[in-house]
Amino acid sequence: MAAIHELVEKHRPDLTSYQDLYKHFHANPELSNQEHKTAATIARHLTDNISSDFDVRTGIGGTGIAALYFNGSGPTVLLRADFDALPVEERTGLPYASKKRMVDADGVEKPVMHACGHDMHITSLLAAAELLVSAKASWNGTLLLIFQPAEERGTGAQAMVDDGLYSPQKHAVPIPDICLGAHVMPFRAGVIGTRRGLCATSADSLRIVLHGRGGHASMPHHLVDPVVLAASTVLKLQTIVSREVDPWDTAVVTVASLQAGDAENIVVDDARLAVDVRCTNPATREKIRKSIKRIVDAESLAGNAVKAPSYTITRTFPLTVNDADVTARLEETFSAHFPVDKQNYTTEVAKLGGSEDFPILATAVGKPYSFFMYGGTDPEVWDRCEAEGTLGEEVPINHSSLFYPVIMPTLRVALDGYAAGALTWLVKK
Repeated sequence: MAAIHELVEKHRPDLTSYQDLYKHFHANPELSNQEHKTAATIARHLTDNISSDFDVRTGIGGTGIAALYFNGSGPTVLLRADFDALPVEERTGLPYASKKRMVDADGVEKPVMHACGHDMHITSLLAAAELLVSAKASWNGTLLLIFQPAEERGTGAQAMVDDGLYSPQKHAVPIPDICLGAHVMPFRAGVIGTRRGLCATSADSLRIVLHGRGGHASMPHHLVDPVVLAASTVLKLQTIVSREVDPWDTAVVTVASLQAGDAENIVVDDARLAVDVRCTNPATREKIRKSIKRIVDAESLAGNAVKAPSYTITRTFPLTVNDADVTARLEETFSAHFPVDKQNYTTEVAKLGGSEDFPILATAVGKPYSFFMYGGTDPEVWDRCEAEGTLGEEVPINHSSLFYPVIMPTLRVALDGYAAGALTWLVKK
């Protein structure tokens, strides 16, 4: 472990250019499945700025990238970073804030922002790649970098696998022995942590259409009002967690959007709901899926809808369950590298607030994985809010229009995590 610490300290690159690269990614976000310029910048940086020895394979599952660095016989370690952004209008006030707008998959132009920190994921993995190439005399094996699109849609990892990521007949990427992923979180910058076992919930998102009969708002007796249908449905869905899920279990059912018309005197035909579900075990997940359909169908019937509701599944994420043995080895490396006495490393990091499709890159080929997390909140802001008891109110969280990681020390900690994690298996014995 001491050898890994020394290698990371010795070969860590000058981060000045990477801070500029981070600002570039932050100012130029791209929506899921449209990350063409981002992918091109990543591929170009790998070969032009780090090493021409990288075998870079592009266009996997859309805009995905697999970059291979062969360094003799030994294990293959996969390091993954996602690189899509969100339809959020940035309000951080940063000099490099995004002003980007793009047309989404539904044909609607929207503002775009790296509101989940994927710009930090890209930058830190590229910096870790430079570190590992610099330290190549001290390790053996194959470094496999996966830059994954469309994580926010929950489709990117599966798309890369389905497109033959590991297939000998297609992209022929070697099957990894170990898979490591990471995420920046609204913790204090400088902090990094691991967790054995359950790390992130599963997620299921769906769109539901309730079919009424529209008309003039002054003639309700001629209508089947979809707004009333939707209102009763939303309220009834709230009883799933409170009345159907074991209190010792954990689940979330959120109706994130309700849309039905935009005029005061016109009742439209249909109401549209966007529903998001998070669970911590497969049995509860299946139970909630059935409960949603039972309730929506019943409310539609009770409201005399003109036809049965329509359902469209838009996203699915698996549970993220970190392998105990892999995480235990990371614990050894991280505790030796990061100053535990300053409370910068924890083996009980808080569970991810959202969900991840990263595990698919490992489970698709039956390999173990671990997903670690690190903080991005300005230490001065964190310390002040912690002292005042206002962390929950004042520290922006992922997907907020105010969320952004302070570049340093976040970048250094993130790249150290990637590099030290890889060296745990690659370093010469």
